[in-house]
Amino acid sequence: MSQTSLEFIGNTPVYQLDNSNIYVKLEKYNLGGSVKDRAVLGMIQAAQAAGAVTPETIFVEPSSGNTGIAVALLASVLGLKAVVIMPESFSVERRQLIKAYGAQLVLTPKEGGMKAAIAKAEEIKSRYPNAIILSQFDNPANPAYHHQTTGKEILEQVPDLDIFVAGIGTGGTFTGVVEYLNEHKPGVLAVALEPEDSPVISQGRAGAHKIQGIGTGFLPGNFKPELANQVLTISNDEAFAEAKDFIRTTGIGVGISSGAALAGAKKLAAQYPDKKIVTILPDGVEKYLSVLDFEGGNYVQV
Repeated sequence: MSQTSLEFIGNTPVYQLDNSNIYVKLEKYNLGGSVKDRAVLGMIQAAQAAGAVTPETIFVEPSSGNTGIAVALLASVLGLKAVVIMPESFSVERRQLIKAYGAQLVLTPKEGGMKAAIAKAEEIKSRYPNAIILSQFDNPANPAYHHQTTGKEILEQVPDLDIFVAGIGTGGTFTGVVEYLNEHKPGVLAVALEPEDSPVISQGRAGAHKIQGIGTGFLPGNFKPELANQVLTISNDEAFAEAKDFIRTTGIGVGISSGAALAGAKKLAAQYPDKKIVTILPDGVEKYLSVLDFEGGNYVQV
């Protein structure tokens, strides 16, 4: 039987932190290096099933990075064109990966955030009748794929979990997983994470922050607030510190939003010391090497 590289999306490992009741699902081991591979694959498969994808299709996608990388990757595998629109404030490594997969990259002013990127994507799409915007923020195929895969995997890997916690970007991962858990293991506490400097969910206030990948500055359609039993805010410093600590204590490099997830999980572990906690670590450190400061290691005099 022939094999396709898309088989390397999903079935990511779970790692238990030492001397802890925290279990982390390592989404960096997806083909494109992030949890967004799942959502994009699900959305493209749904578009294909609806007959919306042809050999002339152009994918146009506003993204903070990981979704754009996944769109570029999948378009390349399918032999299609892709245009990714990203705010200029996001890491240079993300830009390089998008270009490496052969996609066209358009940068928008950082002041406009994701709203400006979305507006630019709509403007580009209006000029090409064969263009498709996957609309990750409100496309139901996004949470549906997480319901189908991520939620199922988590329950198989940690069947006796008590708490699920995840950062909110599009809301697709959180919504899909929590709905699956509610159906198959009712009673799991669902906790949403957002940046302290942009507490849209908990306080209705958007602001600039440094936790790339979560906290879009608006409530995405794929996030269902009623599914969250609790909302935690995480500071920039907490997210950065946890990401840097994790690579030095485990050897596993993760990104800034993963640092936020670790910070949230540890807060919950202190609050619920006897409960098993599962969180999603969305991506790896490779896209943040220009952003995270790794000076100050265990050096010797040379």
